[in-house]
Amino acid sequence: MRGPVFVALDTPDLERARGLAERIRHHVGGIKLGLEFFGANGPDGVREMAALGLPVFLDLKLHDIPNTVAKAVQALHPLEPAILTVHAAGGRAMMEDAKAAAPSGTKVIGVTVLTSLDDDDLAATGIESDSHGQVARLTALAREAGLDGVVCSGREVRAAKRQWPGGFFVVPGVRPAEAGAGDQKRVMTPRKALDNGASILVIGRPITLAQDPDLAARAIEATL
Repeated sequence: MRGPVFVALDTPDLERARGLAERIRHHVGGIKLGLEFFGANGPDGVREMAALGLPVFLDLKLHDIPNTVAKAVQALHPLEPAILTVHAAGGRAMMEDAKAAAPSGTKVIGVTVLTSLDDDDLAATGIESDSHGQVARLTALAREAGLDGVVCSGREVRAAKRQWPGGFFVVPGVRPAEAGAGDQKRVMTPRKALDNGASILVIGRPITLAQDPDLAARAIEATL
């Protein structure tokens, strides 16, 4: 991997995504393409973005029965993403099959608790433990399943790192101190998230909606 910052290009507009990536490419470690982009542009759009030479984090958060997820991962083989996500809540067998089906150079990462959720949201879905407890439980399950690491908020990554010293930790919901939280409920500054054990940081709107995305990316890079 290059630098620790992956920019979330959460847009269905391929030209906008490409233009942003071209502007910030020298000050970030890679780009994250999620459901919004993939739904609009599909594998061909991912290939166009990969042609820019930045590592691609394909954030599809796959969650289905093991056989279906394995076949979906196999279908993504030609894209050779640097990172691919599945939901850790899909269970050990699903994660095992996803990892077995992935290209050798792809890190398969388990999503633990979305950063848009807090303890009240978890309770509403029937999960009795708080976010820290749920992240710990799913981190252990992802490790047992042979995944490369997990996605968790900056507030949980320190404990997850202690639990899994060799794990790869993706931290979204990262915001510079002067930025608002948006729809994220468990946020942290980039420097603090790295200090807590993040392997990579996912940053979207503080860069992509900035008047000068390249300047915003460089300012964040300077804090690291």
